Amino acid sequence: MWSHMSKVSKTRVQARNSLKITIQKMAPAVLTALVTTALGFIALYTSPVPMIKDFGKMLSIGMIISFTVGIFILIPLLYIRDGFFKGNMDSFKQKPTTSISIFDRFLNWWTKKVMMFRWVILIVAIGLATLGIVLDLEAPAETDVETFMPQESEALSDINYVREVLGSTSQVSLIYEGEDILSDSTFSWVEEISEGIATEFQDEVVKVQSLPKLLEAVEQKQILGESDTANKVDLIERLPEDQRKRFINTTNTKGVIHISIKKMPTEELDDFVEELTSFIEKNRIGSLETTLTGQSIVDLEMVTTLTTGRYQMTLLGMGLVFLGLLAIYRRPEKAIVPLLPILLIVGWSGLIVHGLGIEYTPLTATLGALIIGIGTEFTILLMERYYEERQRGESNESSILIANQRIGKAIFASALTTIGGFSALLLSDFAILSDFGMMTLVNIGLALISTILVLPALLMIIGPRIVGKISST
Repeated sequence: MWSHMSKVSKTRVQARNSLKITIQKMAPAVLTALVTTALGFIALYTSPVPMIKDFGKMLSIGMIISFTVGIFILIPLLYIRDGFFKGNMDSFKQKPTTSISIFDRFLNWWTKKVMMFRWVILIVAIGLATLGIVLDLEAPAETDVETFMPQESEALSDINYVREVLGSTSQVSLIYEGEDILSDSTFSWVEEISEGIATEFQDEVVKVQSLPKLLEAVEQKQILGESDTANKVDLIERLPEDQRKRFINTTNTKGVIHISIKKMPTEELDDFVEELTSFIEKNRIGSLETTLTGQSIVDLEMVTTLTTGRYQMTLLGMGLVFLGLLAIYRRPEKAIVPLLPILLIVGWSGLIVHGLGIEYTPLTATLGALIIGIGTEFTILLMERYYEERQRGESNESSILIANQRIGKAIFASALTTIGGFSALLLSDFAILSDFGMMTLVNIGLALISTILVLPALLMIIGPRIVGKISST
């Protein structure tokens, strides 16, 4: 009995020691990875697209919850299992570990090859990343909501049917402002510009609706003999309120010309809007102010946001992560190392996007922040283990080998589980979700490759210099 109690006590002490070592060694590294990942996601908050902002918030909240659950639930559960269920642990230890040994041998072989061909790996990796960034700068962005929908859906069929009947479901609006838009000069300008747009852009414009055309139709329906049918002010007063508001405000200072247009690809729509804006500006009169707006204009603004804002968010995320690591490590050289492999992933991802012919969407435009978040988590964990081995007195080569072997398995497991979770998106009927799922899987795979391929090669070259500087101070 005393022997049994002694074994139980010994088991609990061992479990307690394991718990203490885990918290001391792993918790700071995981917390550092959490902070940098969250900083990368904060870059999404700068997007003018609300859905991307909300996506960034949910990612940040999810990271915090995951860390909290891991520290306060998972680790205590492991302690209870090891300290109070020794029999289960004994049976676990007796299980064969052939598969793990094979994986260890693979990581050992892999790391040795990486260290041997480190210069070749870095040169090829940098070259591919540079090519990918150049190609990605010209990558198209898709903002047509209809392409995101299931192409066999009834709603999309109804939209196409309405388009066939009416000739258009797209519209831009020309807003004009002045002190009195019902003056004869402004009223004549509205008539002329409406006819001019319909004539100048016959291939793109389906119909132009304006206040003069509406009043003309009302006049034709007036009872013959009424003397005031030609008075436009009286005619406007007789209009139903919902119709009146479509063309003029209550103070007679703002009016709208509705231009129905054909469905066009983004590039053609961009050219059309540019030419239409130029045409309106050339024919503008006096102090009359004009503004071109509408859903189609909003779509173009989104294109600009996606094509130019993607790299702004990525660079901002990189900067925030660097500042966070600098605040934690207080060494610029140590803060920059985890980011260098991630910078390469951005280029590799762009190369794959170009190769697959995928257009960016509001979701895939966030991939830069995702790469930073997921990638820095991997690289920080591996780098922390590398520094730990160096502090124990191991050589540069041995530290890289041990770090890649020990943390490599955890990184592989994390990457595979993340891939498994995002794989569910591939089954979505919505193209925007399935494309996002596909590119997320690709980028997680690239983050894994960069962590176990590029980072060891990088540490092999600059690791001794960084450790030397840190040790000397």
